[in-house]
Amino acid sequence: MTPLIRLFAAAVLLAPLAAQAQEAQDAGDRWVASWTGSAQGPYPSGYASAQPVLTFAFPSPASGAHDQSFRLIVRPDLWGPVARLRFSNAYGTQTVTLDAVHVGLQQTGAAVLPGTNRAVSFSGLPRLVIPPGQVAWSDPVALDPAPAGARLAVSFHVVGDSGPMTWHAKALTTSYLSRPGAGAAPAGDDSELGFPFTTTSWYFLDAIDVAAPPTTRAVVAFGDSITDGTASTLNGDDRWPDVLARRLHAVVGDRVSVVNEGIGGNQVVGPAAYGPDHPFPGGPAALQRLDRDALALSGVGTVIVLEGINDLGTQGNATPEAVEGGLKQLVARLRAGIPGVRVVGATLTPALGSSNPAHGSAAEDAMRQALNTFIRDSGLFDAVVDFDATTRDPASGSLRPEFVPESTTGGPGDKLHPNRAGYAAMGASVPLAVVLPKP
Repeated sequence: MTPLIRLFAAAVLLAPLAAQAQEAQDAGDRWVASWTGSAQGPYPSGYASAQPVLTFAFPSPASGAHDQSFRLIVRPDLWGPVARLRFSNAYGTQTVTLDAVHVGLQQTGAAVLPGTNRAVSFSGLPRLVIPPGQVAWSDPVALDPAPAGARLAVSFHVVGDSGPMTWHAKALTTSYLSRPGAGAAPAGDDSELGFPFTTTSWYFLDAIDVAAPPTTRAVVAFGDSITDGTASTLNGDDRWPDVLARRLHAVVGDRVSVVNEGIGGNQVVGPAAYGPDHPFPGGPAALQRLDRDALALSGVGTVIVLEGINDLGTQGNATPEAVEGGLKQLVARLRAGIPGVRVVGATLTPALGSSNPAHGSAAEDAMRQALNTFIRDSGLFDAVVDFDATTRDPASGSLRPEFVPESTTGGPGDKLHPNRAGYAAMGASVPLAVVLPKP
């Protein structure tokens, strides 16, 4: 009996939907990444979007969460009969203890659909203790069947003070928080009443796997804010990877999963050092986070790389040659770590004339064009997706005007981040054949 089958056997004993777990075991299913939210640093370092004031929920970032509960809302791209959850304390400075962990179907807001909330265990125990710098997977837990696009509510209680909280700033999804000192919600609580505060970020949770047939593969969208979805619609699931996922599912069904490993402000080669004591809003460099955010994910068949514009801006001050070298290292490590992986390069979208203080100059645009030439012509990638051609206005060299007005909270936009229409065009422009995993 393989380790995975033993885990499934444990799920049969622990979960009420034993028949579904047994079915997965009998089918020889394996783990495939279905949702990710890259752990980028300690709260509040990062670029959140449409974030409410959080001083009522988290009075002290150094103390973090205090004896309170979280109900994080996530949308798995692939549903399965059995799931497992990865929790991260990557950027914490003290041990974090979680209990009362549950997963169920979101009904609306912070409410969970009655009857779907399942207790989650860790090595058979109801409590998880994560030392600083570590991650931990849950035991398998059975999921109720759900339609495409359904969202999960992942609830947990932080025992005592968490210290600095590992988070993903730009969730662009509303999640829910209890008051500090409120304690654990009653076991399996479906109600929204214990979660008065909202946040548009994710905390501690950074990956969900589902059991899927052995031919199923994950497509990883690996990038910066333009993959993370800056200026897309809050709760709209209309980032370019979301659009691509829906197109793929329409053609190949559940044989593929698309997960988003974008971080707003991320760079390929910078910063040189990163840690909880010296965080950077854009998170660790792509090369520093590659193991966790691509190589360690389950069932990866394709990685789409859209990175580099932040290296070229005044925040990074790197040369195109430095970024090219970083991309070469990144691709080499992907191919060495995931045999048979398809690595797709994406050209950088325009930022000329941006109101963002780190971008917008003609000098930066010249470097961007040089890097795009390398991405198109070097032969480094198995295929290239030309997002530059999709989003650039030929007359001005800037972002197409209809892609500029901001979709998250409204306003004129910054000529750097595409809006909902721009992301839809990007997702629609990807030739499906170039991202499908190799046979």
